[in-house]
Amino acid sequence: MAVHSTRLKLILAFAAVYLIWGSTYLGIRIAIESIPPFLMAGSRFVVAGTLLYAWTRLRGEPPPTGVHWKSAAIIGLMLLLVGNGALSWAEQMIPSGIAALIVAISPVWFVTLEWMQGGTRPSAGVGIGLLLGTAGIMVLIDPADLVGGVDVDILGAVVLLLASVCWAAGSIYSRRATLPSSPMLATGMEMLAGGAALLLLSALSGEIRSFQISAVTSRSFLAVVYLTIFGSLVGFTSYIWLLRATTPALASTYAYVNPIVAVLIGWLVADEALNGHIAVSAVLIVGAVAAITALGTRRTTRAMKSLRLTEVSAPADAPAHGEESA
Repeated sequence: MAVHSTRLKLILAFAAVYLIWGSTYLGIRIAIESIPPFLMAGSRFVVAGTLLYAWTRLRGEPPPTGVHWKSAAIIGLMLLLVGNGALSWAEQMIPSGIAALIVAISPVWFVTLEWMQGGTRPSAGVGIGLLLGTAGIMVLIDPADLVGGVDVDILGAVVLLLASVCWAAGSIYSRRATLPSSPMLATGMEMLAGGAALLLLSALSGEIRSFQISAVTSRSFLAVVYLTIFGSLVGFTSYIWLLRATTPALASTYAYVNPIVAVLIGWLVADEALNGHIAVSAVLIVGAVAAITALGTRRTTRAMKSLRLTEVSAPADAPAHGEESA
């Protein structure tokens, strides 16, 4: 019975990060139409973090220690301030579907960073993946147009690539960090820390000073509500749980589906481009992700087998961030 329960929770968690996160790229684009990016991101994470933290503490979770808060702050800064904050900022210049394609290269960083930290040496699959991923990014950006910035804003693309590296590093760090045993409490703390940092950045950059609440459209407001409930409370919480229950490499496979969902939704809802140029890039990037995740390391291959639930622990028994899963 426990195995079936765990299987269902894994399916639901992966569905959340695969499908819901794919839709949040367009949600961010709509939200920042009338709300500054750092203010928007900081607000949604502070609200979501406050709700999660209060809920878990009211349910009897013990108060976190100073060490817990330090670890949560590091993760929040890496994943939310840099990772999500950079994405929100870059979507001012880059269509949501293309932003998702650029971020889809993140499994490259997951495997590479794990290897640099003493993990299994990557196989030839990583080399294939790196070549495919690089080719995909080059096709997407289109070097012939870089001078004029016709297709993709080069600064925005570079910022997104750097953000994806930081997201991968923060995700890997989270598995070894000292955090509360409750994933929900830890996630709430990370959101509070990252959200507060985003609001501080918003103030320092002048966003708050020039912001007028009367200028916020109902469309942007509803997008923020969607991002807070589904993107943060459901999606991010599911991702943090998957990092505990599986491996960072396996959890990062959301990158398979997010770009497809984002491109299709952007095309259907926001009339974003969907042409052969983007399709070729999508095939190359998703192919890179597949090669690296499926062939990159023996550990990743074993993690794939964990979907059969022969070795994955139930959520109640999931290892803390500072522990290694089987």
